[in-house]
Amino acid sequence: MPHSSALCVYFFTLLSPVVTFTEDVEVLVFLPQNNSYPFSHARVAPAIFYAQRRLRADGEQYSGFRFNVQFEDSDCVNDALFGLVDRSCARKPDLILGPVCEYEAAAVVRLASRWDIPVISAGALAAGFGDKHGEYSHLTRIAPSHVKMAETFAAMFEHFTWRSALLVYEDDKAERNCYFTLEGVYHLMADFNIKTYAFSQEERVDTEDVLQNIQDTEVVIMCMGADKIREIMLAAHRRRLTNGSYMFFNVELFNASSYGNGSWKRGDKYDNDARQAYASLNTLTLLRTVKPEFENFSMEMKKSIEKAGYHDCKDCGSVNMFVEGFHDAMLLYAIALHEAMKNGYSKKNGTEITSRMWNRTFEGIAGQVSMDVNGDRNGDFSLMAMTNVEAGTFEVVANYFGENGTFQLLPAFNTDHFTLKGRHIAHTEIADKSCGLGVSALTGVIVGAVLGTAMLIAFYFFRKNYRITIERRTHSEECDNGKHRQLREDSIRSNFSAA
Repeated sequence: MPHSSALCVYFFTLLSPVVTFTEDVEVLVFLPQNNSYPFSHARVAPAIFYAQRRLRADGEQYSGFRFNVQFEDSDCVNDALFGLVDRSCARKPDLILGPVCEYEAAAVVRLASRWDIPVISAGALAAGFGDKHGEYSHLTRIAPSHVKMAETFAAMFEHFTWRSALLVYEDDKAERNCYFTLEGVYHLMADFNIKTYAFSQEERVDTEDVLQNIQDTEVVIMCMGADKIREIMLAAHRRRLTNGSYMFFNVELFNASSYGNGSWKRGDKYDNDARQAYASLNTLTLLRTVKPEFENFSMEMKKSIEKAGYHDCKDCGSVNMFVEGFHDAMLLYAIALHEAMKNGYSKKNGTEITSRMWNRTFEGIAGQVSMDVNGDRNGDFSLMAMTNVEAGTFEVVANYFGENGTFQLLPAFNTDHFTLKGRHIAHTEIADKSCGLGVSALTGVIVGAVLGTAMLIAFYFFRKNYRITIERRTHSEECDNGKHRQLREDSIRSNFSAA
């Protein structure tokens, strides 16, 4: 009997006509004209048009949707909000794509939610946007949030029984990408012993101070430019901290080369040391696909960029998570809109359309896209490690699949590489053979030896009183809030409220 019922449903599906709706859809897209952003108009617009053509050529249920796509500049400050208000005076959009930057997205999503307009962004990745019960109710995040990325670290900590970590990041005080990234780790891993260390993007990284802060931790997670990653790893190698007694990770943001990308080679006299140091550095990045359709998509993006003649746009032909995400946003909206209209709702019912974009799976340009019940994409991530120290080459050793929270260990995975060794051993520094590096650690030793104990003590108290770390700034909050304190007193939530 069950088999008969299933057969009836199958034949009913085959015989049911495909329902096609004809509808004009106003789409407002916020992307910066400035090509220094990895989500600039030059990079992302071709992907949106590609998805538009794909839906039109479908020939079936989505071919009746006519998307009128309009672009507005986004400066990651206020341009997007002003653009939304100006355009809405004449006619409100049916769908908003973007903005990406956190502070700008906060204001736009808040207003759009009040106006019942669905918003899909490949950005707005900060932990604060995870609260969809209030002012961010109409936001769908088509790229994995920073908390989703943090799930990978949480799974590794549980698997390898690590208990403590130092989060080291540079803060630009503008977009604050690394701040928001590691805030996701801090937010999710409150049950672990997590410390933070921040420095300004404009200042030189004090490698001595960083290394002093890792002494009582097991894992160091870094988010910063590639050159500063290299400085820290070189300093750690000279202090013999890359012998397996600590785990070092860097987070490669957005599948873009503007952040630490695991590259040790610079063509200078430190390359050999850097190669050895990077044998202890592991990189967490988004899982890349090998789907044939994605390769065709990548080629089309490169052709579009070449045809447009964007000579000032470095790496514009590369497909990062923003390019992929905005493409998939168009597909997801079309699926939800069709489903809503099939059930008697109009395109103006943003609440209904938004709800139908959540808790579902569909086929994106790079593979299957899984949206959770909160309207956030489940993230798949890859862990890279150096597998050939002589050649200095990295490869993927494990994959993490966010939908079911599982690890896939690949043949190159080496358990011993991720096992902590020789904990709490006094580390002596390797003699500096450069005769010109001028690192603060060496300078401190020389000054201490020359000036004696008195100067060393004075220097110690000076550094103790003036050290600029987030942990120091939030000490008073820790007393009140314990492990559940915010990463900074100017937390994401309060910043968004003031946006």
